[in-house]
Amino acid sequence: MQQNLNHNSKANKTKQSDKHTNTNRWLYALYIGFFAGLIWGLVKIVEYYFKFTDIVPGYMVDPFLPHKFLMQWKGFLVGLGSFIIFSIIASFVYMLIASKLIGPWPGLVFGALVWCLVYLMIAPMSKMIEHSIWKYGLTTIITEICLFLLWGLFIGYSISFEYNNESEREPKKGTPAQDSANKKDVVHK
Repeated sequence: MQQNLNHNSKANKTKQSDKHTNTNRWLYALYIGFFAGLIWGLVKIVEYYFKFTDIVPGYMVDPFLPHKFLMQWKGFLVGLGSFIIFSIIASFVYMLIASKLIGPWPGLVFGALVWCLVYLMIAPMSKMIEHSIWKYGLTTIITEICLFLLWGLFIGYSISFEYNNESEREPKKGTPAQDSANKKDVVHK
């Protein structure tokens, strides 16, 4: 009787694990956008602190707030908040237009396109930054491009991983005996 109960509970667990729970797309995009903004916004503050970039962390709200305020720690927090909101909006956009794309490359392309949109179109028109991005030093330009590439990769690959079941592409792990046998097979081939 006990074996029968154990067998039934194992079968139920297997059935439950086979069912893929549907993730709320909007809530997941909100979650990814929030953490993308938080993580990469903090990286932006560190970059500015160590003088890798001359563009203040709160540059997105520069047209609305005094530049002097954005140079203080409170301005850094406002900049972090604005980058989080920007990232949430960007993750919604990515979810709507590119969530079915597979792999890391779409996220990198997304980050590059957003960098172009922000620094080549929106920033010069809205006066987010003091002058054209090309008038800043090479270190600032490379730092900002790399930040947006990694930010886009984070958003793109996170959303792609969830909606395309990327975890199925991961190698399956067996028992330690099977793993060591597989290693021996590879060595002897």
